[in-house]
Amino acid sequence: MQVRDLSEIHEQVANLFPWPEKAADWDQYRLSKDQIEFFNENGYLPGIKLLNEEQLEILRNELFQLVDPGLHDNSLFYEYNSNESTDPQTILFHALGEWRITEGLHDVLWNPAFVMAASQLLGDKPVRFWHDQIFYKPAKKGGVVAWHQDYSYWTRTKPVAHITCWCSLDDATEENGCLQYIAGSQRWGLLPKTHLAGDLHGIREFLTEEQQQQFDKAKHVPVKAGEAIFHHSLTMHGSGENKSTRPRRAFVINAFADGVVSDSDEPLLQGVPAVPKGNKMEGQFFPLLFSGV
Repeated sequence: MQVRDLSEIHEQVANLFPWPEKAADWDQYRLSKDQIEFFNENGYLPGIKLLNEEQLEILRNELFQLVDPGLHDNSLFYEYNSNESTDPQTILFHALGEWRITEGLHDVLWNPAFVMAASQLLGDKPVRFWHDQIFYKPAKKGGVVAWHQDYSYWTRTKPVAHITCWCSLDDATEENGCLQYIAGSQRWGLLPKTHLAGDLHGIREFLTEEQQQQFDKAKHVPVKAGEAIFHHSLTMHGSGENKSTRPRRAFVINAFADGVVSDSDEPLLQGVPAVPKGNKMEGQFFPLLFSGV
């Protein structure tokens, strides 16, 4: 069944996330000075509450529908991989573009808790949308996401002024494949792009001896369902297999500071008209989410 392309709507459709009416109402969403300093030092910030129980259940149900290719028209996705894992014994569902299809995963882009945190961590800049993602690791056989830097996939835009928000729809634990980070790795500079669902540790061959020593001190970062981790686009991160009896489901919002431009004359996302090199990223597929308070 053909569905309406929600990328045409640059505001909430179902009003799932109440938008503050007064400037003072934004204060409840502001990060503390200590949180911002932690992010700047380590390259990531965990434990940011984005969803209540009602919102969680709605987004879980939407993700369930999207994972089943028989329940939705998938033509609006930029990418749709029912299993991107390179290991035939595991499964990693990974798709881009869900904001175009279901109301909850569309409206979450305008979640005040997300846009305020993203703006602060980008240096109090207006926030523009880049693209979204779904990751689903089923129980007992969920595949890995190899260590990588997000910006290595985004070099078709510049400058580096991007941020990632990874939000778990389940309690994410070491057993079911929570994210792992290398603190401070956002200062390493840009490294080669790895296969996202390939060898978990494939990036090691490109690291210096000092970087490998830091790599060996990687930290698992568990979060509760409804909590998000924000990370810098150059921060090294990955996640292991889901060996638990529970699924590990998450959505990702990738954003950047308003003013980032295209660095390619090719389409930036599949099915999206090209933004000529040097032109500002904006328009139907890259809406402004937050201009400040």
